[in-house]
Amino acid sequence: MTLILGFDTSGPHCTAALLQDETVVAQKTEDMARGQAERLMPLLEETLAEAGFEWADLTAIGVGVGPGNFTGIRISVSAARGLALALNIPAVGVSTFDATSFGQPDPHVPTVPAPRDQVYAILPDAAPALLQTLETDLPVLMPPAPALLAENIARVALLRHAETPTRPAPLYIKAADAAPPRDPAPTILP
Repeated sequence: MTLILGFDTSGPHCTAALLQDETVVAQKTEDMARGQAERLMPLLEETLAEAGFEWADLTAIGVGVGPGNFTGIRISVSAARGLALALNIPAVGVSTFDATSFGQPDPHVPTVPAPRDQVYAILPDAAPALLQTLETDLPVLMPPAPALLAENIARVALLRHAETPTRPAPLYIKAADAAPPRDPAPTILP
């Protein structure tokens, strides 16, 4: 039996899918703009418990590595790396492009919405890029709903987990946008 836990926090969601062989046996998704760091581990535990499994039953982990929200990507990738080390199982990083493309006919252009009406895209024979406008004659695919995104991450991980494992790493296409803090900085006393 192969048991893959796929999850993602690269957007305004916290989502997980548990795949036993090729069947989804549990899935949980919560829409949230903030709070993924606090919610991810309980959501993963609930997903496992829903199907009657424990952490030790996992064969591998699939994790969404972006592109997407900078902090969200770091949350899920660090959780996957920590779990993989603790459980001594592989963690497979799956880009949103790969999860979007899973099961889709070729050729197409997978895309991910980006800030300021831009789009992350990966054109054929090109590196992923942040684009102001997308000009292509190929069909353009947007990411699926978060529940299907987690399922596709688990399915891609199922196909790749036996390969030479690498540590999942965030897929950053542009530098993080650092916003100024909302609250004033505390006064530092001498």
